[in-house]
Amino acid sequence: MLITAGPTYEAIDPVRFIGNHSSGKMGFELAKEAAKLGAQVILITGPTHLQLDSSSIKLIRVTNAQEMYEAAHTYFEDQDVVIAAAAVSDYKPKEVINQKIKKKDANLNIELIPTQDILASLGKIKKQQKLIGFALETNNEVENAKSKLERKNLDFIVLNSLQDKGAGFKKDTNKISIISRSEIKNFELKSKAEVAQDILKEVLSLFHE
Repeated sequence: MLITAGPTYEAIDPVRFIGNHSSGKMGFELAKEAAKLGAQVILITGPTHLQLDSSSIKLIRVTNAQEMYEAAHTYFEDQDVVIAAAAVSDYKPKEVINQKIKKKDANLNIELIPTQDILASLGKIKKQQKLIGFALETNNEVENAKSKLERKNLDFIVLNSLQDKGAGFKKDTNKISIISRSEIKNFELKSKAEVAQDILKEVLSLFHE
């Protein structure tokens, strides 16, 4: 099983970056619960303070979206299940400045370009793999998640809404819906360890259809 976790940091200059508030907790809990179930896990994580101690989990640390893209593609072919829980930056600066940008009175404009879409690229080349994505939404949650499910050729998608109290970044709890092509399953607010168990139960059901 391959799991991605955490944010990515896209450099602006040597001291600044574009990032997000992802802590990596959901991905790390998925890795720990999968290992408990007997899986051999590769966990690719962006910058996070979280640590793991399990002989069943290979931890690969990356910084930016390109590094996560390359690591995911390196290991994808040999996986049975891939869960993309990372909050990957959609954009990065077109140019990285070599020296720290000095503050001036004038406005500073930074041109952004898209990063490579890791999940979509894996969806295009998947064969036997079960591919699961995450959608963190603030509006039109279900519609946007269903669109992502189809566009990226996923087996199911885990929807988080920032409208739900106790869900989202840096929390120890999460409230999810699991959306497949045939149904939507809504879950109550739970600890992220319990949410990981619910997600992995759904993953296992894919092998018994």
